[in-house]
Amino acid sequence: MITVELRYYAQLREQAGTGGERVSTDAETPAALYDTLRLRHGFSLPRDALKIAVNTAFCSWETRLRDGDVVVFVPPVNGG
Repeated sequence: MITVELRYYAQLREQAGTGGERVSTDAETPAALYDTLRLRHGFSLPRDALKIAVNTAFCSWETRLRDGDVVVFVPPVNGG
């Protein structure tokens, strides 16, 4: 089991009710982690609508997570 720091923005922040949290997880990839969080927080965005960053670098959904990683699920941005 690893512990990761999560950051939430925009719609994900609203749905989680927080801007971030620290979680212990068995998830080995951001994809598996997001699937778990979707159930916990009721996230409505599908994975293909998000970008993923681990330790400030954009990466693949299949990147291997490590203890202490900071994970950010980046929702689509609207603006003008």
